[in-house]
Amino acid sequence: MNIIILKPIVTEKQTVITENMANRYGFCVSPDATKIEIKKAIEGLYNVVVKSVNTMNYKGKQKRRYTKSGIISGRQAALKKAIVTLKIGDAIDFFSNI
Repeated sequence: MNIIILKPIVTEKQTVITENMANRYGFCVSPDATKIEIKKAIEGLYNVVVKSVNTMNYKGKQKRRYTKSGIISGRQAALKKAIVTLKIGDAIDFFSNI
């Protein structure tokens, strides 16, 4: 079984988007997940009705670090982000079970 939803995005930028448009939420999802799979996973996990799903693919950033032994270079992991729009009246509370 493939994991579709990796984690919700709870950043300042995403919080502002959710406050301005109360039915939009962001999630990090599996890079090979389709919009239909994301929609079904959100509806099953949170018991809401998903109106639309927008996805974005991000390449990993190139990183360099200067150390005593020389330059160490690497790359951050690539990720796929999904912005989910819910039916008006539905909401997701990420902090209810803390």
